Amino acid sequence: MKIIFIVLSLAITSNTLAQQKPYYYTIPDTPTTYTAATVAARLVDGLGFRYFWATEGLTEKDLNYKPSAEARTTLETLEHINGLVEILANSVSKKSTVFGNTAEKLSFAQLRDKTLKNIQAASELLKKSDAKLEDFDMIFERASNKTEYPFWNLINGPISDALWREGTGSCSQSRLKNFERRF
Repeated sequence: MKIIFIVLSLAITSNTLAQQKPYYYTIPDTPTTYTAATVAARLVDGLGFRYFWATEGLTEKDLNYKPSAEARTTLETLEHINGLVEILANSVSKKSTVFGNTAEKLSFAQLRDKTLKNIQAASELLKKSDAKLEDFDMIFERASNKTEYPFWNLINGPISDALWREGTGSCSQSRLKNFERRF
């Protein structure tokens, strides 16, 4: 009898887990209040949703796709987006983005997971924050130089760049159609 109970419990648990959707499978609910930070968080959630669907199910062929000899491959574009998202995550965490460090080599699955987690973390920090956007400077460090830019530059730079690359970058047309069906 105990064995039947254990097997039944495992079956119910695995079925429940299988029904859970990953973050950004759907766009999160809207914040209940309008503040500068929650509006920025919603923009970041849009980035996460679009990234999820633009990268869902990419194959090795998709990752190696290069629209022209001068262009990046899809994987190189996704690595670039990850760098942009790291700038975003660092900024809302009030950390510097340090240049000159060798980037770690990640598999596509690791890269996608890392990027989505950084997007989610940035959104959550903005939603929870009672600080003003003026407090989220974009800070770059290289050798002994430190440069700071206001949050406006984060919107016009890394966030806009990441959104643009998701829609017009090296992703194959089939991936873009996958996204369009979900939007």
